[in-house]
Amino acid sequence: MRPIFFIPVLFALTLPVAAQAPPIGPNGCTVLPANNIWNTPIDQLPVSPNSSTYVNRIGAGSPLHPDFGSGTYNGGPIGIPFITVPGTQTQYSATFLYASESDPGPYAIPLNAPIEGGSNSTGDRHAISIDINNCILYELYNAYPQTSSWMADSGAIFNLASNALRPATWTSADAAGLPIFPGLVRYDEIVAGEIRHALRFTVPSTQRAYVWPARHYASSITDPTYPPMGVRFRLKASFNISGFSATNQIILRALQKYGMMIADNGSAWFISGAPDSRWDNTDLHVLTTITGSAFEVVDVSPLMIDPNSGQALQNGISVTVTPSSASVAVNAQQQFKAVVNGSSDQSVTWGVNGSVGGNSSVGFIDSVGGLYTAPNAVPSPAIVTVQATSQTTPQVTGAASVTITGPPPPPPISVTISPTSASVRVGRTVQFKATVNNTTNQTVTWSATAGTISATGLYTAPSSLPSPNPVTVRAVSAADSSKSATATVKITRK
Repeated sequence: MRPIFFIPVLFALTLPVAAQAPPIGPNGCTVLPANNIWNTPIDQLPVSPNSSTYVNRIGAGSPLHPDFGSGTYNGGPIGIPFITVPGTQTQYSATFLYASESDPGPYAIPLNAPIEGGSNSTGDRHAISIDINNCILYELYNAYPQTSSWMADSGAIFNLASNALRPATWTSADAAGLPIFPGLVRYDEIVAGEIRHALRFTVPSTQRAYVWPARHYASSITDPTYPPMGVRFRLKASFNISGFSATNQIILRALQKYGMMIADNGSAWFISGAPDSRWDNTDLHVLTTITGSAFEVVDVSPLMIDPNSGQALQNGISVTVTPSSASVAVNAQQQFKAVVNGSSDQSVTWGVNGSVGGNSSVGFIDSVGGLYTAPNAVPSPAIVTVQATSQTTPQVTGAASVTITGPPPPPPISVTISPTSASVRVGRTVQFKATVNNTTNQTVTWSATAGTISATGLYTAPSSLPSPNPVTVRAVSAADSSKSATATVKITRK
């Protein structure tokens, strides 16, 4: 990696934005603080004057490409895999080609951890692990496991609870000196119904420069028409995403709200994600119908508080939704409440999955009162996001996760007999009654081990004492033949 040369990019200032709830990673680890620049919405920032220049340089007609999916390609997983490990995971030493810009370690990455592209890959070969007990992220680039250590070109270790950036001019496991994992699309975010962070993406060539929060460049090009590392793009708000699948809409909403950050040189408009068997590759491929012309550049530098920190300037207003999560059966209701922190105006607008008031697929919510009504069928994914947006500061939104469940199962059928025991003389009768609970079908089939019993439950004792004695009378439900009840009848001579 070459020494850094920082070229500032000057754009118009804008108002600070508000932090959202941070993305949640494995085992509840927050993926960087809520006010980190990765997790800060940029949908209200102005368009950069360099926008069309950068878009055209990357390729206005080139397609967006989801660089992740299910299955394998050339023998390796499709996307950038990661593995979770406990705090007791063995840590291994590592040797680096770019040791002066790498964290020395050791690295809590198992030697059998998945490698990007597979074990025989000649590509970037990223290896990533997350210590889920201490919320520490370990990342290697061009990683090769040895007998009891790692060999890689570069490596970086990040505290997921910290806003700290890499030292200036340092690379990471990514060319821009950024962490990789926070920018990956993960399928569990699709299940949750929302991606709450910027995405990582690549472009064919970059400028010999970087902008905050990037820390490193990987180019000798000084032509200012090429974008620097770290430049933030977003999908235009005018781009209509309604015709896309629910999964793709979640990705596209994130691209509109949080955008994507140039992290490496590679193919044009390739957004990164983690491989998962649940991805529908055919559905993801529909995203390639979107071209670079649908994107624009925004300048995030007005949000910078400290060039050595990823903390982004916030306006002090946030929205808290309670309960923060709920499980609601189809057609059932759940009351949500919102508090606008830092503001005297508590008015909010409620929505579901970004739709004000919701819709029949994800459920409806009173846009003013917050009473949510689940849809009449479980959606796919089954988790939707209820959102409360400040009416005075519309870029500030609070959210709650709602798991939609099927209708509660009907109570099981059971049978009771009255009386449960009786005593009757030989040749005489006694009336039994059966009740079948939790069904309207009260029909039963009667039987007795001795004597006879009619369809209406009238039992007639035998003319002599039976053996065994007492006799068992049974009623079997016609609605569920596995359900029955019994009574005993003592037969006497007198």
